Amino acid sequence: MALASRLVNKSKLVCASQILVQKEHTILVRHFAKDSGPPALKGDQMLKNAFSEVKTKFEAAIGILRKEKITIDPDDPAAVSHYARIMRTIREKVSAFTEAQRIRHTIQTETQDIPDARTYLLTLKEIRIKSGIKDDMGAEAMMMEALDKVEKDLKKPLMRDDKKGMGLLMAEFEKMNKKLGIRKEDLPKHEEKLELDVAKAQLVELKKDALEAMETQKKREEFKDEEAVEAKNLDIRNFL
Repeated sequence: MALASRLVNKSKLVCASQILVQKEHTILVRHFAKDSGPPALKGDQMLKNAFSEVKTKFEAAIGILRKEKITIDPDDPAAVSHYARIMRTIREKVSAFTEAQRIRHTIQTETQDIPDARTYLLTLKEIRIKSGIKDDMGAEAMMMEALDKVEKDLKKPLMRDDKKGMGLLMAEFEKMNKKLGIRKEDLPKHEEKLELDVAKAQLVELKKDALEAMETQKKREEFKDEEAVEAKNLDIRNFL
């Protein structure tokens, strides 16, 4: 039961994190009595409608997960690709953000009040890490080097409302992009890689939680003689 419980919770969290934890779906949970109390106010009805929408989308996501076999093996490219496809299907079903759109939304939300370029870049790094994305090309270090160069020329910290200074920084970034071979026309390819990186990070977390749950099970007397099961052989559909 412990293993089933942990996997159910984690499976729901994986899809819910893609679908429900967005600004437009963040709602307060209230108790509504079915046949008691005063007539519903307009605000109450709006809240009910919002809750109903989230519930419908969540059930749609779980319905897809009940049909699709997820192989919990982050080291298998085929398993990662399949998992990414399942998550993409769920997002399309419920009209949710793609990973790239979600990250852009997060960046916009978390950086809109940041006045200086350095704090902005450091915040981008935090968002990348939280999203489970690797910086394999070392782009962040190069961006900070570019900022250091511009601020040295300006002899002051670069503020985001400094059009001239930001223009210089954008020019440095353009040089960096050319050096790394990054082109605008390659954006779809990079977004696809982003989807795979996030899918792999989520499978890593699923595997970690599954192994921890099974280890807890093994400590119980009634399961001590049971043979260990590999995470990749588990079928989450059995626990939904």
